[in-house]
Amino acid sequence: MKKLINDPKNVVMESVEGFGRAHADLVTVNPEPLYVVRKDAPRSGKVGLVSGGGSGHEPLHAGFVGRGMLDAAVPGAVFTSPTPDAIIPATAAVDGGAGVVHIVKNYTGDVLNFEAAAEMAEAEGSTVRQVLVNDDVAVEDSLYTAGRRGVAGTVLVEKIAGAAAERGDDLDAVVAVAERVVANVRSMGVALTPCTVPHAGDPSFDLRDDEIEIGIGIHGEPGRRRGKLEPADAITEHLLQPVLDDLGIGSGERALLFINGMGGTPLSELYIVYRAAAALLDRSGIGIARSLVGNYTTSLEMQGASVTVLRVDDDMLTLWDEPVLTAALRWGA
Repeated sequence: MKKLINDPKNVVMESVEGFGRAHADLVTVNPEPLYVVRKDAPRSGKVGLVSGGGSGHEPLHAGFVGRGMLDAAVPGAVFTSPTPDAIIPATAAVDGGAGVVHIVKNYTGDVLNFEAAAEMAEAEGSTVRQVLVNDDVAVEDSLYTAGRRGVAGTVLVEKIAGAAAERGDDLDAVVAVAERVVANVRSMGVALTPCTVPHAGDPSFDLRDDEIEIGIGIHGEPGRRRGKLEPADAITEHLLQPVLDDLGIGSGERALLFINGMGGTPLSELYIVYRAAAALLDRSGIGIARSLVGNYTTSLEMQGASVTVLRVDDDMLTLWDEPVLTAALRWGA
């Protein structure tokens, strides 16, 4: 294993400490228990947004704490859910009296721990609602889930719901728009190489040099099938067509097209994937209203990508375009 780390046991804490120092104008890091909170939280009368999950997917979630997105993020150990003892104070730290929304990727540990934290936070006087993200069309159940996994579509939920909270929408309205995004977003990914969890020291799975895994999860979970490496255009079609079929989007509709890197894929290759996906949408008569390309929901140093399509309406586009100022996503602010 060759990584820029010190002790594998300290990777998450040292990484979050560095993140906090680098973005001290945007966030404050609470070291014990560990969570990242927006610099100006809590804001009276504003719905608070909290997300989190295992580390190793950076910039998800701490990279999206700031104006127009999350108010707090709770990082767990690498690929391991955060525990309620960190989620509860993070929830309290962003409760401005209008309620708090937990945005949770559909992994069993995340769901159980956020549910337990919500119950305890409500016992302490907070009003908490949960939105579950399950955008991965590759498999119905996996090693980590009952039902579909939550993957890169989480970024779009956090951005659009965050903008709704920022403009002053009440708790029910923020939950409603977040759930509308969940209902209209689908994703699928591919791995060209495995990743190595620092405390494990070995690759999380094996792939031969000429193999790819179609439908991989962001923790290295198995996908739909393993096959031979093909040109980028063919691989993109393998990812995009199931997304479009499952979403049921068709000619005349509008979409946000999101090409996400898994951590080890250069932007030049992600734009080749975008080119192929955009051409397929053009042929289907689906208008690309907005785009996002980059490494936003990663799997450590895995080489690979995912394709996400969100069916959009006018309100979603308005919220997408609203100013955002976070470490990983910023425009208009």
